[in-house]
Amino acid sequence: MKQTPEYDAIQKQMLPGVITLEGFLGTDTRKLIDILSEDDSSVRRSEKTHEQIAQRMQYFRDAGMPGLGEFMLLDDIFDVRVDSVRGKLPSPFGGPGMYDKVNTTVINKRLGREVTFTDLHIHFVRDHGFYEGKGSLFRLEPHDLIEILEV
Repeated sequence: MKQTPEYDAIQKQMLPGVITLEGFLGTDTRKLIDILSEDDSSVRRSEKTHEQIAQRMQYFRDAGMPGLGEFMLLDDIFDVRVDSVRGKLPSPFGGPGMYDKVNTTVINKRLGREVTFTDLHIHFVRDHGFYEGKGSLFRLEPHDLIEILEV
């Protein structure tokens, strides 16, 4: 697919120093449309959807919220901790809302693996199929989310 001027504008919002210090693209020099397309293909190969992944992320975020700052055991398999930092972030994709700076860490004790994601990541995955660019400090690999969160 060809990148549209709208995606060019969104990609500029993702650069370091625009919304966040590090940005959302890491060392990835590809066009945004190519990043989205590759991750979409990866998710489809797993026979899952971005919505299913985002729903599972939201489940852990919501279930861990009552223990704010402390690990909680969920489903006898997962340790979950939700941490909140003051402030909100806008999405580089635009839209009406701001996203709380909330981090959710999920440890899958059966696998001995963990992942940390933010409220903004849940929006990225659910609404845009975006997992950040390769080399980004906060890049989420779709297959890792599917395995660790047991989607």
